[in-house]
Amino acid sequence: MRFLLDQDVYAITARLLQQSGHDVTTASELGLSRAADSELLVVAAQQGRIMVTRDRDYGGLVFLQNLGAGVIYLRVSPTTVGALHAELQKVLAAYPEDQLHKAFVVVEAGRHRFRRLRG
Repeated sequence: MRFLLDQDVYAITARLLQQSGHDVTTASELGLSRAADSELLVVAAQQGRIMVTRDRDYGGLVFLQNLGAGVIYLRVSPTTVGALHAELQKVLAAYPEDQLHKAFVVVEAGRHRFRRLRG
């Protein structure tokens, strides 16, 4: 799967995704570390990448402004990162990439919520 990671995603999460064989790039690597969230969503969609973030503001951009496609929102703290990674791996195994491109998925320790996007 192809992912664009927001600047707030832990480096350990980026390594987990890369070590699992996924194509991962970060906002920083693209020179977009100061870009608006809406711009990151547009870039992710243009590049065929699923946005991964810890920023809850993406929900409003996706559902209210109909921007971008495919967001994985990580509700994580330093104390829950291991359990969150286990749940994230379950999500990536359960849903094919084409479904994730059309969804907003909230992942937290021990559970996740999958919501299909409009259109």
